[in-house]
Amino acid sequence: MIDWSILPDLVAVALLTLAFGSVARRGHTPVSRLWLTGWVMIALHFAAYMFAGAPGTWGTVAATLGMDALACAGMLFMWACVPYRGRASSRGMLTVLLGTNTLYITLLNMAPHAMWALIGVAILIGLLPLTLALLSLRRFTHPLRWTLVILYMALAVFLLVVQQRVPHGPDWAFDAVIFTVYFGCCIHFWYAYRRSTAGSFITLAGFACWAAVFVVAPLMDAYLPHVHVENEMWNLPKYVVAVGMILLLLEDQIEHNKYLALHDELTGLPNRRLFQDRMDKALDRARRNRTRTALLLIDLDHFKHVNDTVGHHIGDLLLRRVGTLFVARVRRSDTVARTGGDEFAVILEEPITREDAERVGDTLVQRLREPIELDHHVVTIGASVGIAMFPEDADTAEKLRIAADQNMYADKNTSRESNNGQAAAGFPQDPADA
Repeated sequence: MIDWSILPDLVAVALLTLAFGSVARRGHTPVSRLWLTGWVMIALHFAAYMFAGAPGTWGTVAATLGMDALACAGMLFMWACVPYRGRASSRGMLTVLLGTNTLYITLLNMAPHAMWALIGVAILIGLLPLTLALLSLRRFTHPLRWTLVILYMALAVFLLVVQQRVPHGPDWAFDAVIFTVYFGCCIHFWYAYRRSTAGSFITLAGFACWAAVFVVAPLMDAYLPHVHVENEMWNLPKYVVAVGMILLLLEDQIEHNKYLALHDELTGLPNRRLFQDRMDKALDRARRNRTRTALLLIDLDHFKHVNDTVGHHIGDLLLRRVGTLFVARVRRSDTVARTGGDEFAVILEEPITREDAERVGDTLVQRLREPIELDHHVVTIGASVGIAMFPEDADTAEKLRIAADQNMYADKNTSRESNNGQAAAGFPQDPADA
């Protein structure tokens, strides 16, 4: 017997899952993959429940599959919000929770009278997470993990108390398992997405309502049996969560696009656009406070030779390494930007003197003259630096850049004359050229 009344819910969830997958594909991340898998499980939950009314074993199997899919979806949603999910103990915790929860739900439906088995699995639901947390305690601990352990220990106690009660014990036990799963989602989501956005608020509210369904519905059945609530009302939190997650993905993609518009994709440093904005603001502060600002333009020597000799992959690694070296040398209040192919710029704000700026420039150049190991290749490059001070050398950002650029090329010409005849980029010179 097929329950066609569930078909609209199945179609709605399937369409939301397709919409979610379309949005997630544009910003494919481990979190979006887990969320998408969870929504596929929710669609499976509705599809299985369409056949739950079938007589005999097939109906029982369909109902069990639907319940297990609902629990698995919630655990995937929860695990997606775990900040340490890459750790082996976290993967072990997920395996334990998936195994014990689905096993308990399966026994509850397929063998409700096997009380000894239900008692054993109920004990494992509380005991295994605690054991795993204690075993990994010396290597790793986190408040979220212990919150989860306490939550499942409380669930185990509740199951041992209510599962033998007739006639509502099995129903209460199932509701308690699903409530724990989605209440855990609510806690983990709140921890992972503590930000004031519509997507975060809607998703958190949806998870809270989703968990509350499995408390409110049994209480209404027990104390307000004459009040009828349509199934669509109980399923509404699912759609709220789906919409909230889609909003979150769109918010993340917008923020990522903003980041890419202002940062160099290779090094992660500010690009020319953001550099110009920070330069203007730095000069405004300097004018207002009557202080100095230094601009350093740094051009890598022999970068093309590195690309031509050992490949563009090593060249990309070199640019990333240079960006890391520069950021480590300056203060957090200063700015390091990549303004061209092999050109970097540094803004040094107050307190700064010309001597300080020259000292920073010399240090950066000296670090680039040392051998750099990149993916089993060792290269040695140099650099030329041009320094200009505001307001002594120029009184606008454009004039300051021109002054620094001229000083950089003067330094480059001086370096070429002093290094004439030496090997470039740390690679041995051909004897025929000696």
